[in-house]
Amino acid sequence: MIPARERLIVALDVDSEKEAERLLDALKGAIQIFKIGSQPFTAFGPKIVDLVHKKGCKVFLDLKYHDTPDTVARAAREATRLGVFMFNVHSLGGMEMMKKCLEASSETAEKEGLQRPKILAVTLLTSITPEILQNEIGIKGKGVEDDVRRLAALAAEAHLDGVVSSPQEIRVIREARGKGFLIVTPGVRPAGSQMDDQKRISAPKEAIKAGADYIVVGRPIIMAKDPAKAAEEIIKEMEG
Repeated sequence: MIPARERLIVALDVDSEKEAERLLDALKGAIQIFKIGSQPFTAFGPKIVDLVHKKGCKVFLDLKYHDTPDTVARAAREATRLGVFMFNVHSLGGMEMMKKCLEASSETAEKEGLQRPKILAVTLLTSITPEILQNEIGIKGKGVEDDVRRLAALAAEAHLDGVVSSPQEIRVIREARGKGFLIVTPGVRPAGSQMDDQKRISAPKEAIKAGADYIVVGRPIIMAKDPAKAAEEIIKEMEG
């Protein structure tokens, strides 16, 4: 089993490189994996990934690639060359897109002597509610759980390593896909934290009990007066 300390991913959603470095130094020893999302990557580019690596930590590149199969394949090659631990694509991009992504990453890793990153498929964003899914996006299925189960099955058929999914669908995916299929869960909020723009959320302990391999926490840690203490409290809850 992966130790709790290695299962907590901190979202490095910062406005400056100085702030990123401050947080990396503050969380050194407590956190091993940091998530780099669209905002910091757009602001700072690949050097934010290099900064995390220089601090001896791993990167979850959370750019949610969703484009034509060839375009995503090219992006996957570059993500592999960056040496990230894992990155993700949107499952709604379809089977061909996911397969080409995996093929491009695997070929690049083998050709250049690199470790292939774990590749995850995003099922539905944690900000999506059943009402948004049906009334705005126009997917009128049996509900969020059924759609997530179907999208996770599509990712598994494409031979991706796992999925990114909200806490509320962890059990559904784990029951359907079994062990060995990674589940990375954002939308995790310790007791007393604000929901912010997340809708389908859960506490750290509940996410782990449900079967998540990794949980992602951002603002409750990076906005805390003492980020290291906030991280240690979450780790302690996960261990419990």
